[in-house]
Amino acid sequence: MKVLKDKVRLPRKPDWLRVPLPGSGEFHQIKTGLREKKLFTVCEEAKCPNIGECWSEGTATLMILGETCTRGCRFCAVSSGNPNGWLDPLEPAKCADTVVAMQLSYVVVTCVDRDDLEDGGAGQFARVIRAINEAQPDCFVEVLTSDYCGNRAAISQIVEAGPDVFAHNIETVRSLTPSVRDPRATYQQSLDVLAYVKELEPRRITKSSLMLGLGETRTQILETLADLRGVGVDALTLGQYLQPTRKHLDVQEFIAPEVFDDLADQARDMGFLYVASGPLVRSSYKAGEFFLKNELARRKAYELRDKLVV
Repeated sequence: MKVLKDKVRLPRKPDWLRVPLPGSGEFHQIKTGLREKKLFTVCEEAKCPNIGECWSEGTATLMILGETCTRGCRFCAVSSGNPNGWLDPLEPAKCADTVVAMQLSYVVVTCVDRDDLEDGGAGQFARVIRAINEAQPDCFVEVLTSDYCGNRAAISQIVEAGPDVFAHNIETVRSLTPSVRDPRATYQQSLDVLAYVKELEPRRITKSSLMLGLGETRTQILETLADLRGVGVDALTLGQYLQPTRKHLDVQEFIAPEVFDDLADQARDMGFLYVASGPLVRSSYKAGEFFLKNELARRKAYELRDKLVV
């Protein structure tokens, strides 16, 4: 007789991590329109709990460069492997079509790591940015990029394409980075990427994100925030790490909402222009929130004025 082993269960989530399923007519209308055009968003594929809220506010996240990542971070559910140089030549147009179909006012474009490509996929990223800007000029574009193994030429390609916000996630504190992220993704390298963007474009808004609940201490969190401000990072998101499957890193702690609120206050005191902090916050959560949109609009107005003066 075969003996069935007890299933290993993931830790039970506290009440503050439970959200209702999106049910608005607007949400279903957008989803139906995307399916008709055979277009998809990472919001759906990642089963993001904030999808209804973001979509209703004209914000969505697109993932480019395929579905296979060349790295194997222990917190991430994206499949790892070797795409062997594959790229979709129609991807820039598809992304632009999605932005137009959803009538987005703010789009986040993110990607898998592509160490199999000489430029890490930066050229394709730049083409996507330009296609979106051409198709929907009024839509703000935020990019969430990889570190390109520190390749400055690759980073420059993306900055030159003109994204409104350049985001790169540091993910966790310095001491936990080797056990959480792929060995090629170092803490210092992430700081260097963000610093180089500011060196290229001092007025470009930069952004980073930190997962909590992996065993970090409050002191380590604050040290990381200080490091990010030290390289000029303007915007910050703090969210709860949630274990995707039993094969991934365990959650060490579920951080209470009031702790996230306190850390947000600390971050603002450090000088971050924009902070989103909470158990359900993700790096692209409410990326187009009122303040950030207004700040981007203000900066564009100043840039236009400067050009007219010259």
